[in-house]
Amino acid sequence: MFELFRFQARDVVTESKGPNRWDWALLPLVLAVLGIFAFAAMQMSRPFAVGEALQISLDPAYLPYYLLRTILRMFTALAFSLVFSLIFAAIAAKYAAAEKVMIPALDILQSVPILGFQAIAIAPFIALFPGNLLGVECAAIFAIFTSQSWNMAFSLYQSIRNVPPELKEAAQIFRLSGWQRFWRLELPFAMPGLLWNMMMSMSGGWFFLVAAEAISVAGQDIKLPGIGSYIAVAIEARDGLAITWAIAAMLIGILLYDQLFFRPLLAWADKFRFEETQGDTAQQSWLLDWMRSSRLFRAWIARFWLFLGRGLSWFSVQGDGTTVQVNQRFTHPAWPKVLDAVLLLASVFAMYSLFIFIHSVVGWAEVAHVLGLGLITLVRVMLLIALASLFWVPVAVWIGLRPQYSQKVQAMAQFLAAFPVNLMFPLVVFAMVTFKLTPNIWLSPLMVFGTQWYILFNVVAGAATIPNELRLAADNLGLKGWLKWKRVYLPAVFPSYITGAITASGGSWNASIVAEYVTWGKTTLVADGLGSYIKQMTETGDFHRIALGIGVMCVFVMLLNRFFWRKLYLLAEDHLR
Repeated sequence: MFELFRFQARDVVTESKGPNRWDWALLPLVLAVLGIFAFAAMQMSRPFAVGEALQISLDPAYLPYYLLRTILRMFTALAFSLVFSLIFAAIAAKYAAAEKVMIPALDILQSVPILGFQAIAIAPFIALFPGNLLGVECAAIFAIFTSQSWNMAFSLYQSIRNVPPELKEAAQIFRLSGWQRFWRLELPFAMPGLLWNMMMSMSGGWFFLVAAEAISVAGQDIKLPGIGSYIAVAIEARDGLAITWAIAAMLIGILLYDQLFFRPLLAWADKFRFEETQGDTAQQSWLLDWMRSSRLFRAWIARFWLFLGRGLSWFSVQGDGTTVQVNQRFTHPAWPKVLDAVLLLASVFAMYSLFIFIHSVVGWAEVAHVLGLGLITLVRVMLLIALASLFWVPVAVWIGLRPQYSQKVQAMAQFLAAFPVNLMFPLVVFAMVTFKLTPNIWLSPLMVFGTQWYILFNVVAGAATIPNELRLAADNLGLKGWLKWKRVYLPAVFPSYITGAITASGGSWNASIVAEYVTWGKTTLVADGLGSYIKQMTETGDFHRIALGIGVMCVFVMLLNRFFWRKLYLLAEDHLR
């Protein structure tokens, strides 16, 4: 199939005769996008000294400029997240020894709050670019990266592990090397789910945008020009009108990059759906149709395919064409024992260091108190994930099976997923003070407000890839109602649901820092939990207790993933074999 693409690409390159009317219509759009992003990139590297005040105006006239700076940061972080995901998933899925370390490490990384990453990254980035704003910009991009990359990496890893056996056998028959198998089989198979998780990652970046752009370092507050800093200043000033303007700017930005970036990608990736007949599931994009009508664009894409074809010939496997090569996960008889010994020694050292830290710095009573707070947050997380699953799984399956509706709700779902929970603080504080509500109960929904969409997006992606032949077979067999859901829909989307639920769970732990400690002006509402503990210790500057809170959160997330979500994930993996 890929050779056919190469032959078609040669034909397109040969037949290219110059620009047509579609090229001239597309040219201003391309130049405009390149020009405004080049201008924003120049503003990111201006001279800057720590302690210098960066003024953020609440005048809505500045919002287009702030929106441009924010979107540039988010797409830069998304590009690094994509590269990280490709490398991480390929290694973890192919090397059993590496998987033992990388998957638990991913559990830890997705449970570390964005405040913890910022504390580590700010000083090194500023030192890397002294006297330049680029250091602070890199710190903000890194913070956004940490809110985008983990779910993308896990989604791609899960998709690679769940490639259907018949496709793996075909790759073995054609003697594809590991390099070729990744680019020709595994990545195309994972593409629909990866794109939906990229959209969710962009929304996750919006959710933590205030923490990423409003940075505290060396006793100084640095607010980078952007929507996040605009929201932070509006909250400090209790300016409801400014928050309304910020919401409008977010909606416009999401609609723009949905139409100009994600919608064309989803329509293009529809070719990778695992079925023989496309049915009525094709995604549509006016921009992609426009590009396909452009002669220069098609010629450029053809040259790209030719270049990619040469790259895929690297590391090829030589053979006589008659022997089937069995591709197994790479391992070595001695490596598992060596790796297990290294991990055991590292665990013993970590436990010893933890014992010394607790005994000499924070005390065992404080540890017991923090563990109790962690149990409270655990109950909140599991209850909220269960309620969100009961509601969103049926909705997501319905949307995924009807692309004509999924395209209509796609941008709105991105907007709701991107909606920073900070923007709800005025309404939450007003309602809770007016009706005298208990923070321990009524602040809890804020934890899942921004993370429930991981379940929605992943299940929509899973439902959209259900082969049309399977759906027609179920109809021919007369399956209806609950039986159809039990035998067809739920088993088909179960792996995607597990991926979404794992990332939603980890994100909810992270969001607890924002949701359990709500501030609007001089009014503060606090719910008992691990998130509010970390937030309070951060404000007081108690770094030892910040480390204790983050460490306990990592332990809870790892244990939950290992003994609950991991079991469900293995069940989903066995079902596909």
